[in-house]
Amino acid sequence: MTTATQSTETARTTVTVKCTGHVRTEVGEPEFSYAFEGDTLGEFLDDFFESYDVEEMLVAETEEEASTDGWADPPEELPGTWEKNPEGEQTRTYARVAVNGKFNEHLDGFDTELDDGDRVALIYPFIFCC
Repeated sequence: MTTATQSTETARTTVTVKCTGHVRTEVGEPEFSYAFEGDTLGEFLDDFFESYDVEEMLVAETEEEASTDGWADPPEELPGTWEKNPEGEQTRTYARVAVNGKFNEHLDGFDTELDDGDRVALIYPFIFCC
């Protein structure tokens, strides 16, 4: 008797990583290819953070780390649709993660599917004040 076997292999995806600001300083390169097991932004980030110690720089653990008071009072009625990623899937204030030029919260957050050749930008700008 023969039984069918199912493949338990996980997809391997290769993306182009672009780093700016403090992330670039920590990683040491502005742009490079990166292969990981899986096909979502969350799987990419988990794998990437094992290789590069920049998670604390990019990902907010609390709502307080993900927001700022801003410099101006917002209007009573905000234009368009405003959505946030769920807690634990938000970036720190001023830090951003983008896939092919779109911020992850405008896609499917950390569930955003990635294909070979996609561009993932890890952004944490230098901020200087007064």
